[in-house]
Amino acid sequence: MSIFSDNDLERFGALYPERPGKLTHGLAGHPLLTLEALVGLAGRLDPKHVEYNAGDLPYGVEPDAVPRTGLSAQETIRRIEECGSWMVLKNVNLDPAYGALLEETLAEVAPVIEPVSGEMLTKVGFIFVSSPGAVTPFHLDPEHNILLQIKGSKTIMIVPGEEDVVPHEKHEAYHVGGHRNVAWHDEYESRGEKFELTPGEAVHVPLMWPHWVRNGPEPSVSFSITWKSHWIYQEADVRGMNHLLRRFGIDPKPPAPFPQRNMGKALAYRAIRKARQMGA
Repeated sequence: MSIFSDNDLERFGALYPERPGKLTHGLAGHPLLTLEALVGLAGRLDPKHVEYNAGDLPYGVEPDAVPRTGLSAQETIRRIEECGSWMVLKNVNLDPAYGALLEETLAEVAPVIEPVSGEMLTKVGFIFVSSPGAVTPFHLDPEHNILLQIKGSKTIMIVPGEEDVVPHEKHEAYHVGGHRNVAWHDEYESRGEKFELTPGEAVHVPLMWPHWVRNGPEPSVSFSITWKSHWIYQEADVRGMNHLLRRFGIDPKPPAPFPQRNMGKALAYRAIRKARQMGA
């Protein structure tokens, strides 16, 4: 049985890579995506791939201001209905069963993706488990992303990543290790698009478009399927090079927009990075 219908693939083809929009999918109720199965997954994953904290947060928050709950990852999932938490299980594709599920899901959208942005690289799955009302603050993601709602409901606000929302300096700092969170201002709401997701629905989030997420009145499980492209890696390396140039008082040109190539400055940054690694 297909995960995405022909109509959804056609719809996705009209969106990808630069427009947000809703799709539907067939993974709601999948046995690997139940809370019971995710307790087991949380116990198998390396702790560095599990991030969780209190979920009662504003849309914009400094990373250091995010509190922890004091619960273990597995206990957080068991008590997700009442513990007021937000959790993400990262790189779930490292687990064989979840890796196979990610590959199966991405294989269905590959015929839409690869003619547009080339070979799918660095395919990674993330699973979000959140308490009622939990908020994921306004942030960036460095991958192409489709977020599939599995259990419960949530609202996601997606805002175009224009320079006055995400300054070039923020992009550059992010690509050299800065935090993903972005400052939120209420005026952005009129510039973005808000999507309500229920089980069996999904949303395409364009690359580096900032967004916040708020859960509905029930515990939520979402499955994020992500991939990168050669263009993404070039763009990231240009951002890294520009970060270096700013240190010398230069105001560099930002990367050329998709699908234009950014090879020259990207190659220069890669050479600098390699030289540094060899000298370390």
